[in-house]
Amino acid sequence: MNPIDHIKTYADELVTLRRDFHAHPELGFEEVRTSGIVAEQLERYGITTHRGIGGTGVVGILEGRSGGGRRIGLRADMDALPIEEETNLPYRSTSPGKMHACGHDGHTTMLLGAARYLAETRDFDGTAVFVFQPAEEGRGGARAMIADGLFERFPCDEIFAIHNQPNGPHGQIKLRPGPAMAAADFFDIRVIGRGAHAAQPHQGIDPIIVATALVQAMQSIVSRNADPLKSAVLSVTQIHAGAAYNVIPESAHITGTVRTFDADLRILISARIRELAAGFAAAYGATIDVDIRDVFSVLTNSPEHAAAAAEIGRELFGPEQVDAESRPRMGSEDFADMVARVPGAYAWIGSTPGPGLHNASFDFDDTILPLGAAFLARLVERRSAA
Repeated sequence: MNPIDHIKTYADELVTLRRDFHAHPELGFEEVRTSGIVAEQLERYGITTHRGIGGTGVVGILEGRSGGGRRIGLRADMDALPIEEETNLPYRSTSPGKMHACGHDGHTTMLLGAARYLAETRDFDGTAVFVFQPAEEGRGGARAMIADGLFERFPCDEIFAIHNQPNGPHGQIKLRPGPAMAAADFFDIRVIGRGAHAAQPHQGIDPIIVATALVQAMQSIVSRNADPLKSAVLSVTQIHAGAAYNVIPESAHITGTVRTFDADLRILISARIRELAAGFAAAYGATIDVDIRDVFSVLTNSPEHAAAAAEIGRELFGPEQVDAESRPRMGSEDFADMVARVPGAYAWIGSTPGPGLHNASFDFDDTILPLGAAFLARLVERRSAA
């Protein structure tokens, strides 16, 4: 039986669920309402449900038709982003400054769709482990669940996840063996100068001058210090300083992210940021504090499990709808920490082209809900008997 046909019989209910999640976004570790609905749905399907894993995480356990077989984990993320939504959708965010701009509302719904199908059909051996993770967007939700004993309490032989891709092609599965998504460090740099009247700059140490000079210099790290054959991205994403037209502020705050695939390059970039900061502090007579944090690891797909997921994609959608050698991505994903402990694979599914991820106009394509749910469900059906 093709799971797509079965799941399409309740596709309207999935759309309603997804749009409800979209209208009520919650940031990382605040997903109380979302996780509550997830748990209620799992219990309604007859799935043993565990709440409060790693904070607001939920895990569902479903036994197959026999006592044997393998334990297959499926993971979805639940959190939203601190973005003000700029759509006119009837189900737009009702929470000011919060929005599902990455499609986690859709990922959660797809996994619920897969869980319902597997509970209704039980056409698999082994055990399905449904992992609904909080705080994927840079707040360490995967690490929190792992630290809370995720894989000791709910052992998995392998684990899989899927993410929407809003630039199409519609319904195409993309993945790759080996390193698939970059590691990410987040940095906070605080420049402390000396405040003064804007008309008397000689009496102060202007942190804005120091900060902008440092930002310009940091942009030379990738172009002049990194091996050009190794990929890296350094992006400054925020500069905050001052609150008045006529006051030179006391301090400035710089934030951003570094993306790499190579461990040595990751170390080099962090070291250069610190060296440049120390140099500019000395040159301008300021104080510069640098905090660089390891937030995401490199996401590395197991070749065996990437190949298995690609084969399932071909079975469900056709050979032309699978790209099994997709290019690595400089984006990051904390599912990396899960596949570092349990072998598995992370895939992307294309949707109708539209505004990109983390865009204030983004909306998840509901037409891929049954496709993603079927892909996840078939992974359990095929891999639990492997």
